[in-house]
Amino acid sequence: MSVPVDLDELGQQLEAFGFAYLLTVGDGLRAHAVAVRPALADGQLVVEGLGRRTLANLQARPDVSLVWPPVEEGGYSLILDGRAASFHEESRGVRVAPEHAVLHRPAG
Repeated sequence: MSVPVDLDELGQQLEAFGFAYLLTVGDGLRAHAVAVRPALADGQLVVEGLGRRTLANLQARPDVSLVWPPVEEGGYSLILDGRAASFHEESRGVRVAPEHAVLHRPAG
């Protein structure tokens, strides 16, 4: 069961969640997941402290997904698709421009 999330209300949704998984795609077209703590700033998600593989994946293929697991059993996950918009070498970070988000949990 999916519930669309208005991107203007993303900040309110993020308050209910902790960490997220950032999903990128590597050269072999395999998914690469890392646990992150994104912060919302000026309508974009700021993710810092990324490793070399994640940064390389983002630079080669900037489309990403972030998944915040449910806080409680039976709760919703927050799933967001976006695009890496800018990179920061000092913080080993990236800004992700959100494009689409849903709250999702298994039906039934």
